[in-house]
Amino acid sequence: MAKTISLISAFFLILTLYANAQPAFVKTEGGKFTLNGQPYYYIGTNFWYGTILAMKNAPGNRERLIRELDFMKNTGIDNLRIQVGAEGPDGEPFRVTPTLQLAPGKYNEEMLDGLDFLLSEMGKRGQHAILFLNNSWDWSGGFSQYLNWNGYGPIPYPMVKPNTWPQFMKFSGQFLHCENCIRQYHEFVRFIITRTNKYTGLKYTDDPAIMTWEIGNEPRAFSDENIPALEKMISETAALIRQLDGNHLVTTGTEGQWGCEGSLEVFERIHGLKDIDYLTMHIWPKNWSWLDVKDIPGTIKASIVKTNKYMNDHIEVARRLNKPLVLEEFGLPRDKHGYTPEESTKCRDKYYANAFKQVVDHAKRGDVLAGANFWGYAGEGRPKNLYWKPGDDYLGDPPNEEQGLNSVFNTDSSVSLIGNFNLKLQKSLKAHCHEVNK
Repeated sequence: MAKTISLISAFFLILTLYANAQPAFVKTEGGKFTLNGQPYYYIGTNFWYGTILAMKNAPGNRERLIRELDFMKNTGIDNLRIQVGAEGPDGEPFRVTPTLQLAPGKYNEEMLDGLDFLLSEMGKRGQHAILFLNNSWDWSGGFSQYLNWNGYGPIPYPMVKPNTWPQFMKFSGQFLHCENCIRQYHEFVRFIITRTNKYTGLKYTDDPAIMTWEIGNEPRAFSDENIPALEKMISETAALIRQLDGNHLVTTGTEGQWGCEGSLEVFERIHGLKDIDYLTMHIWPKNWSWLDVKDIPGTIKASIVKTNKYMNDHIEVARRLNKPLVLEEFGLPRDKHGYTPEESTKCRDKYYANAFKQVVDHAKRGDVLAGANFWGYAGEGRPKNLYWKPGDDYLGDPPNEEQGLNSVFNTDSSVSLIGNFNLKLQKSLKAHCHEVNK
């Protein structure tokens, strides 16, 4: 494994030098991403805690951040999906700590400095950030925190009994009808996008390290009745981002049909908006009851079949819209549903390989499936408690999930798999460009 990673590292070092020599923005053209005038396809990761890790003081750890960015780059990972920052007071149950927006318009300056530092270091490595600006789920504040700020009452955290998930979702869906909530959210969007990086001197709007502004992590209507309000919020937010920043891409962050109350038509409408540059989908076999966690090896094949059907349905939408599509969130537990690196990941690797191969195949043809971001990168972090507590390492799993559940550690066999598929992807892109230029 060490020799394989060494060869992969050498290859991607060359790519890094090239990227740094010719910084450019990722664009869309003819159903594909482009970078420096060439097709851009990628196999990347979710690194939601990157901004926190980049803080100068604890709980930040810049030494670890540098090691993690280097490790990812050496594995061919140049696309990182990152949370800009959480909302609300620190210390809430099963929530991200520290937060970026402590109260409406009140910001944690150390976190902002961390975001600047993270983007500056990513830029040095030719890496690209997808930055999500909100969250419909409770683990980072998001919709529910804006509602709490605006007098809708305590947040019914679903991990805190006697609260339930349906109760939380009904509460969170009110965000779409709360004019002041959306106004405050838009003020946050404006504040972040118009920022200037203290380390590079670049305005965020001029920074090639940013690929995409994402409206939110899995923005949902949470009911059929809320669908028009969801579409209105997405349309208005996308228009605002486009007004503020003409250099970067804009997307939704939705799960796809699953996050659109089961409607592919809604999915197609929100991604057909003129200010939305590409489509997103997420796939969670365990959460969607495709995978039996008591028999992961026995149900992985059926999960892959359902995954491919879901992907193909969304690929057809992307082809109709002539826009790229990204599988930007997907994960799978370890073989026996454990949480530590000692347990094997044969089923996860099989699942990953299926998704990565499809990106490689689309790159060969110049087709619309343009990227995949697995969830999530844990690197050298290790779980210390079942659920995250202050002082624990940040992993790929947010605080409301078992620590290590979907995490990829730096010693996992998945690392070599990811590196090898990134090599295959680069070869496919080279072959495709050769055919096009004949």
